[in-house]
Amino acid sequence: MQGVWTPDQIRAAERSVFVRTPEPVVMRRAAFAVAAHGARLLAETTGATAGRHVTLLVGAGNNGGDALWAGAELRRRGAGVTAILLTPDKTHPAGLAALRRAGGRIVRAEGPGADTAGIGAAATDAVQRADLVIDGIVGLSARGSLRPVAAELVARVEVPIVAIDLPSGVDPITGAADGPAVHAEVTVTFGGRKPCHVLGAGAVLSGSVVVADIGLGDDLPEPDLHVLDPADVGAGWPVPRPSDDKYSQGVVGVAAGSATYPGAAMLAAGSAVQATSGMVRYAGPAADVVRSRWPEVVATGSVADAGRVQSWAVGPGIGTGASGREVLRHVLESGRPVCADADSITLFAEDPTLWDARDPDAAVVLTPHAGEFARLAGEVGPDRVAAAREVARRDDVVLLLKGNTTVIAAPDGRVLVNPSQHAWPATAGSGDVLTGLIGALLATGMDPWLACGFAAHAHSLAAELAALGGDEAGAPIGASALLAALPTAIRTLRAT
Repeated sequence: MQGVWTPDQIRAAERSVFVRTPEPVVMRRAAFAVAAHGARLLAETTGATAGRHVTLLVGAGNNGGDALWAGAELRRRGAGVTAILLTPDKTHPAGLAALRRAGGRIVRAEGPGADTAGIGAAATDAVQRADLVIDGIVGLSARGSLRPVAAELVARVEVPIVAIDLPSGVDPITGAADGPAVHAEVTVTFGGRKPCHVLGAGAVLSGSVVVADIGLGDDLPEPDLHVLDPADVGAGWPVPRPSDDKYSQGVVGVAAGSATYPGAAMLAAGSAVQATSGMVRYAGPAADVVRSRWPEVVATGSVADAGRVQSWAVGPGIGTGASGREVLRHVLESGRPVCADADSITLFAEDPTLWDARDPDAAVVLTPHAGEFARLAGEVGPDRVAAAREVARRDDVVLLLKGNTTVIAAPDGRVLVNPSQHAWPATAGSGDVLTGLIGALLATGMDPWLACGFAAHAHSLAAELAALGGDEAGAPIGASALLAALPTAIRTLRAT
């Protein structure tokens, strides 16, 4: 698992390091890492570092200082370097001196020959000549979008950008970008990932995130968030052992769909079939249709007749009337872990007394999208992690908040984040597939928090594989294509 630390946690660790190591030494380590990855990107895109031109966008404080020190290092590697100072009076003095000693060029963003946007002629020339741009505009203390002059300079960049710590204009805590922001090819961050690298728009705008070691080591506390690696998911995915049979691998009950709308039933039940090698019991009015599509499913007409299960996946398409309410009440009383989605969430929002039917020893997973979350607890707001944590704690549930970045909060405050660079699962029925996946993993006895993380990761990968189909361009898919790609996604993860 990868850790994700808040800016405050990182700053506290840095203060401990500065007791042992002078701050300028640590800054030079950080700058060297930026320069190394900048040189690598130059080599990949232009074939060389020497003879190429690098432009630095330099703001105030240490972030700008890191950019200047990195520029000095790139100058020593033979690149031409120009620093555009956005706040000349607040430029890091030691970094500025280092770049000057290395032979770098210094210009002001707003200078002689300014155009209608207020950008000086020298700054315009530096952006136009650049083979690579380094973003040192703002650091982890900043809030809000880029200011007009910085935004205009960034808008004119047509070459790859290496961001220092975060893409400027992205909120470091929420990952939101409410206005102009840098879109980096690579973000070099120090000590550990920050929330902005895995949440909201920041998960995309950060590009490839590289964590540089600057000596924080044991000074870092427990991470605020976690991100699963593909290898984590592949190694932990349940597969049959020699001693297993269909019962020992977990039996999941699926209560979904209706006679009129059987699609939810087929998708949720099919997903459970594809997820593990145990047994799937379907209970509901779409039994005949489910049986015809998935003959391995043991299908009955009602939850009362379903037989013994180790978990329940309930909600998609069950309706929000009296019959849906009774289905939800029955599975809550079963004493088994429950993944409740779609209509189940609406039922909880409309009738909180349904919680009274819950067995206090059985885990409940809720999987709302933003609209369903609003029915439970009001609008999500910009801080999706805080919102998910609060509902998970309040209702003693594992809360999986759907979105391009999936946030999974446990009642004890643990949070898993599943960032995605694509939106292929944004299609009707995709959530039904996720519900079946989670239900099947719960039946194996997996920690519900991890089960949600594993399911979200495999679900996202399956959507990507289905959409791309071996072609980089990709094409929109339906939930059926996502479902069909699940075995390939699981095989891919297990081979990682």
